[in-house]
Amino acid sequence: MRTTRQKVFFGLKISGFMLLLGIILLFVFRNKLLQQAIHRIDVKMQRDYQCQFKVAKAEFQGLSDLEFQHITLVPKQADTLLRIDNLKTGVNFWQLITGDIQLGKLDINKGYIQLVKTKNGSNFEAFLRSKKEQKENTEVNYAKLLHRISTNLLNLVPTDMQVKGFAVKFDDLGHKVIFDFNQLALSDKKLNTLIDVTSENFSQQWAVTGFADPRERKADLEFYNPKSDTIRLPYLNQKFRLKTGFQSIHFNLEKLSLDSGELHIDGYSSIRSLVVNHPKIASKDVVVKNARFDYRWVVGARFLALDSTSTLQLNNIKCRPYLSYTNEEDKLYGLKLAIPKMKAQDFITSLPTGLFRHFEGMEAQGNFSYALHFEYNNHKPNELIFESKLQPEGLKINKYGEADLNKINGEFTYRAIEKGIAQRPIVVGPSNPNFTPLAEISPYLQKCVLTSEDPSFFNHRGFIGEAFKQSIAKNIKTKKFARGASTISMQLVKNVFLTREKTLSRKLEEILLVYLLENNRISTKERMLEVYFNVIEWGPNVYGIGEAAQFYFQKRPIDLNLNECLFLASIVPKPKGFMYRFDNEQKLKPFARQQNDFLTRLMLRRKLITETDTIGNFPVSISGTAQQYLKQKTVQIMESDSLNWEEFDF
Repeated sequence: MRTTRQKVFFGLKISGFMLLLGIILLFVFRNKLLQQAIHRIDVKMQRDYQCQFKVAKAEFQGLSDLEFQHITLVPKQADTLLRIDNLKTGVNFWQLITGDIQLGKLDINKGYIQLVKTKNGSNFEAFLRSKKEQKENTEVNYAKLLHRISTNLLNLVPTDMQVKGFAVKFDDLGHKVIFDFNQLALSDKKLNTLIDVTSENFSQQWAVTGFADPRERKADLEFYNPKSDTIRLPYLNQKFRLKTGFQSIHFNLEKLSLDSGELHIDGYSSIRSLVVNHPKIASKDVVVKNARFDYRWVVGARFLALDSTSTLQLNNIKCRPYLSYTNEEDKLYGLKLAIPKMKAQDFITSLPTGLFRHFEGMEAQGNFSYALHFEYNNHKPNELIFESKLQPEGLKINKYGEADLNKINGEFTYRAIEKGIAQRPIVVGPSNPNFTPLAEISPYLQKCVLTSEDPSFFNHRGFIGEAFKQSIAKNIKTKKFARGASTISMQLVKNVFLTREKTLSRKLEEILLVYLLENNRISTKERMLEVYFNVIEWGPNVYGIGEAAQFYFQKRPIDLNLNECLFLASIVPKPKGFMYRFDNEQKLKPFARQQNDFLTRLMLRRKLITETDTIGNFPVSISGTAQQYLKQKTVQIMESDSLNWEEFDF
């Protein structure tokens, strides 16, 4: 027994001695090992990224402190990507041995990171290429991947940091921005940062201050302008025509941990006085006074989700969002949004200014709640779920803003807006000799237009749920906006109360105004259809069916025959291009005849017309002023053909 115990103690002594000897050798040769590590990095950079990595001087200072001088990373035949004049850092010696490296301190004095893109390429593109050895079908565990990336990154953030004279530079085809870190200090979990921002159009100073603990994965930071001015974001205007800025941003990270195979990310973010301007969003600045997002993200092996306990607040509007994405045999996308019961007036006053300008000044009473449910399976697109429910409670509009929906019930003046320019005024009412009451519009035309544009107009409340679903499914499948779901109610609101500008603002206002118009019974369906026929564009500078019947056929709207009505219904989507439906002999082209035949069969099947209605209808013949456009088109085609023939050398 004693002999065995002695052998064990002897073995432990030998092991301890060997470990001590290894540590001593590691300490003695640490600088040589450091040089070898730098050499391996250089070899890897040259092999994988065609970059040369150099360090003029690198050595240990004591047991665990390191000092580097003149670090450079230069891509082949490209601008320098990284340069640091002097860098000092410290790591725990035991962590250095085990490989679990966490930076204790970091001092950087002068240097820069420079991202340059020219017409010939960029100095960072090699780092964006995916490795060939990575298989596309390899299943990635999202939770473990994000946890590993976040852990590695946060471990590299030192608990004690001083950075001076370090800049981050961007040059995208001549659009330059420089972020110069005059001061970046992290000490005792307190972060203080001052950044001088220089772009082509302005210079500003930014500040980031607050609590930061990279080891405990917690942060509470404020991002603002020290001069109490609006922070302007550079580059976006020159590159994307997006002007944006804000007063301050508050970011809080409360939890970042992996529990039972799921990564949980909790915290909140808030922003004050956000200003956004882009021609695709609105014609004016969009301003959000206050917004806050309390988030609870959950990431699993093959899914990620924003938990329904998260909250999103926009001024006084509070809602509970739920987002989910699952990638297994099928890719599943989910969205739920719930706005608990709130006052209608609080909702109106909380809307971002500039985004809903026709609602500014509107006064309402009552309450409402709202719920949205959306689900999409990429392998079952036709089973898409889209449910939108608004529950009003004593909802009533006491005063309208710029868009007075009541005007639709009386005589008013309509002016179409073309490319921002108001067109000639059109009086919608009896004082206009071209105004045509619904009873004096051919029943054929009413049936043709309703069948092609909105078959359920007299039954819906402004929107067609099934059409929305089909539109969303097709747009997702084609990965572009290939199909809309516009009803006659929506077209009417767009023409009478809004503009034709293709902006997010116009579409959102259109949806809300249609809901108010249809669900508050402000006007009858018959009056809405009557106004629709008298304001929509039917051709170049042709507004209303009274003008259109004369322009094309020298007739009154009541006298139009079936084929003429089929033609008029077919040009509603693109009235200014009517002439391209005709050939050189002023006869409808085959595609146009096929469309009319399809619409005819559809109306027959729905028993809107009978076979008798189709008998004795002569082909469409343009006899009005529109004939001049057909003649001009024919001349242009002949001249174009003549020019094409002259290009050939026989």
